[in-house]
Amino acid sequence: MRSSSALTFDFIYLASQSPRRRQLLDQLGVRHELLLPGPDEDAEALEALRPNEPPATYVKRVTVAKLAAARARLAQRGLPPAPILCADTTVALGRRILGKPVDASDAAGILSALSGHTHRVLTAVALAWPGQGGDTQQALQLSTSTVRFAALTPAWIESYVASGEPMGKAGAYAIQSQAAAQVEHITGSYSGIMGLPMHETALLLQAAGVLPR
Repeated sequence: MRSSSALTFDFIYLASQSPRRRQLLDQLGVRHELLLPGPDEDAEALEALRPNEPPATYVKRVTVAKLAAARARLAQRGLPPAPILCADTTVALGRRILGKPVDASDAAGILSALSGHTHRVLTAVALAWPGQGGDTQQALQLSTSTVRFAALTPAWIESYVASGEPMGKAGAYAIQSQAAAQVEHITGSYSGIMGLPMHETALLLQAAGVLPR
């Protein structure tokens, strides 16, 4: 941490094990250290769906819950104070939330549902940072993009699922993988579809003094 009239920081904690988010932070030139859940934490429980919850409400709720868990983790481990960044991405077809597939059959079903249709990719980003006087400040940004897939053949879906790429991915695909060849059109933030919208993330980091305004 550097001293000035306002607090500024040399690094942040990233409470995500996504290599794509690390790559995007590197692109922004932001030094970061991982702050990952321990074996005693049930991180997956934070992503549990609630009945009739709209996708935007869901992704913001999960991101805030992840941030609260990460803040508690930081305090418990006695690590040096620094901003904590969390994010969550979900794919929505209408009001239907398409999360991470539970197995290959589920992945194939999700991809079949996306075939030939336009869906939304919502990524919420939240940041908590120490403010003046010791108070913790917190802010959240939401990025919403749309993606239209071409009609996916059963053979392509089978091959893509067999590659293992859909597993662990909301909507059962990654935009930076071979699935990009099936994307007819996108609007919004490409980095948001990857999992960390750079513009919204930069706004948060500027507010915390990590990046210059």
